[in-house]
Amino acid sequence: MVRYKEYVKKMIDENQTLFDKFRIVHDKYYLDQDKYQEDLNIIGEKVQEIVKEYENRVCANTERSYSQYSANLAEKFQNEIRSVFPMIDFIGVKVEKSNTARNSEDTFKLKKLL
Repeated sequence: MVRYKEYVKKMIDENQTLFDKFRIVHDKYYLDQDKYQEDLNIIGEKVQEIVKEYENRVCANTERSYSQYSANLAEKFQNEIRSVFPMIDFIGVKVEKSNTARNSEDTFKLKKLL
């Protein structure tokens, strides 16, 4: 198995309880993004810290020699995490509630051309 894939598996195995909780929230978020955005942000903050720590571990030895290789390795690591958790990039997104009760004067209207 490739090293970055080993680290993803190791990361999930060593933090099993956190990633189990994150999986539940992640799957709920996948179905209803507006409702679970705040929950994803809260637990996702901890998950991102762990992901960053393991990404640094993966790239630690390669940064001394080939910087381009290190960047590619970090990207492959992130892509592997996205394959497990596709919505992980939505952690930290702030959603503003739109004002649905607008006046009819405020809405944009198109005039019909004859």
